[in-house]
Amino acid sequence: MKETELLKENGGQIPAELNKMGTMPVGKLLFSMSVPAMFSMLINALYNIVDSVFVGMIGEPALTAVSLVFPVQMLMISVAVGTGVGLSSLISRRLGEKKQAEADSAADHGLILFVISAMVFTVFGLFFSRAFMNAFTANPVVADYGTSYCFIVTVFSVFLFLSVAGEKIMQGTGNMMLPMIANLTGAITNIVLDPILIFGLFGLPRMEVAGAAVATVIGQVFGMALNLFFLLAFKHHVHISLSKFRFNASTVKNIYSVGLPSIIMQAIGSVMLVGLNSILIAFSEAAVAVLGIYYKLQSFVFMPVFGLNQGTMPIMGYNYGARNKERLMRAFWLALITALVIMGLGMALFQIFPTQFMMMFNASQEMMSIGVRALRLISLCFLPAAVGIICSTLFQAVGHGMLSLLVSLLRQLILILPMAYVLSRVGGVESVWYAFPLAEIFALIASIIFCRNIYRKEIQPLEDSRS
Repeated sequence: MKETELLKENGGQIPAELNKMGTMPVGKLLFSMSVPAMFSMLINALYNIVDSVFVGMIGEPALTAVSLVFPVQMLMISVAVGTGVGLSSLISRRLGEKKQAEADSAADHGLILFVISAMVFTVFGLFFSRAFMNAFTANPVVADYGTSYCFIVTVFSVFLFLSVAGEKIMQGTGNMMLPMIANLTGAITNIVLDPILIFGLFGLPRMEVAGAAVATVIGQVFGMALNLFFLLAFKHHVHISLSKFRFNASTVKNIYSVGLPSIIMQAIGSVMLVGLNSILIAFSEAAVAVLGIYYKLQSFVFMPVFGLNQGTMPIMGYNYGARNKERLMRAFWLALITALVIMGLGMALFQIFPTQFMMMFNASQEMMSIGVRALRLISLCFLPAAVGIICSTLFQAVGHGMLSLLVSLLRQLILILPMAYVLSRVGGVESVWYAFPLAEIFALIASIIFCRNIYRKEIQPLEDSRS
């Protein structure tokens, strides 16, 4: 398929930059689109870890408070990224189908939907931060730390949402570099400000846990400003025109047909954390802090794979829309192999260095005794999780977000919470961690079955167009 044969809607020629998703060698394309996103996600994981390392220096109550608020942050990110997944998938598919006007409309609708979503969390932060913390702890120090942190990150969540909006619109067109620069800037800002605001350096007041939240929000402001600047000031293959915005229910439906399952799929993780925190708090606050540490550490392994997901999905979505089976499946297999390598390395690190990881967070003796075993056991889920993530990328790229939702329900709600509860009753806190690999194995089986069905019914019949 030559570039001169790809015509833009209304008769113009499609720019070569867009054609790369249908013409560039898949390996090179996957590398060029995934590495910036993977690097960006790694930086985000790094500042999550740095944030907790500094908070851990305040003391175990501060680390416990941030761990209890973490599900709320996960829920915000779930809504933002899930909506972005639906938006990015729709944009890439419409561009692959040469439907420029519909791709533009999707981008306009996405921005509006992100602002509405942020308003919901602002209301939650204003009126329910204290009630949320009181539901999980009677320790007034932990409750005060958590309330201030929760209030700040939720009330000012619009900066997070608009940053993700700009990022996902650009990624849907195949542009991965500019979002990486914006996110990198926000992450570095957060890392630099964390110790300054937490400990009151350079003459500033010591804000402790609230300082970590303020640093996070300021980092999001910088990320949002750059993402929106890049989106509006540079030429892309979608055009934002909110002055001409006209609400279209069909566009919203198409965004959420993939985005809503993705939101629920990721939000289930937040529900899971709330449930696990409820189980663990019955044993000790240290156990809750250990779970929070694990989630910060595992992000350093999972985030690059999610970056790979971001780079892979537009390629698969575009080529699915263009009916190019060979390129679609080549992207899938290359992404799967890459994810397995990343997760395998991560599992090895968790098996070899759990003590060193716990020491990074100024862990108490109780946290150390719980955490070393926990990190080794939970990391056994990494390899099956790699397969599940890439299979979910395929489901979303071809418009089957509900299958991703079903797999996540198995992993993070239907199986893991009942398993964790039963295991906690049978073997105490040390047995809870077995629930992670057990749930992941069942989810792996379901993912493989769904992938086989989609391939046989929808991908195999596609024309095998070669570039």
